[in-house]
Amino acid sequence: MPWGLKRFHQSRQLHFLTFSCYGRKPKLNTPFRRVQFEEALEHVRQQYRFFVFGYVVMPEHVHLLVSETEDVPLSRAMQSLKQSVSRRLALRAREPFWQERYYDFNVWSTRKLIEKLRYIHRNPVVRELVERPEDWAWSSFNHYATGVMGTVEIESHWTVTRRERAGAVPTVRMFPATQRPRPSGARTGHPEE
Repeated sequence: MPWGLKRFHQSRQLHFLTFSCYGRKPKLNTPFRRVQFEEALEHVRQQYRFFVFGYVVMPEHVHLLVSETEDVPLSRAMQSLKQSVSRRLALRAREPFWQERYYDFNVWSTRKLIEKLRYIHRNPVVRELVERPEDWAWSSFNHYATGVMGTVEIESHWTVTRRERAGAVPTVRMFPATQRPRPSGARTGHPEE
């Protein structure tokens, strides 16, 4: 682990994670590869029972905003995710698909949650891959803007409302009901408004 990096798990906080392709090479540089990552993320999310609050798949790295898992350390779920993607996209490759470690930042407040979501969703624009966040298909932005469900289930006010209407409630709450993170926006509810 890099010097000075401390991970605080079982804190019931959200985690902003960043992991990179080996050597920062653009190994997620095609739509097919980014979709494969999204499918693997959704599979691991279901298997390890954690919530995804936001994500973006960039050509050479990924940002995730996730809850902790219920039964095992989050690091085990991320290891499973990285292995799944490697098996799908680079089974017989000469070099690893991913860098060994990942960056982990504990998100302890609603303000930090919104800050990290904005960072995630603006990343493709800052990198000049697209002009607007909604033009990058491999992120959670369009879910927040429209409520449309994509490949990865996003834990948002849209999802919570859909669950409540169906009579289902999540088994884990990351925040008390009075402090449930809800992006500040009247119409779409997107934190960018």
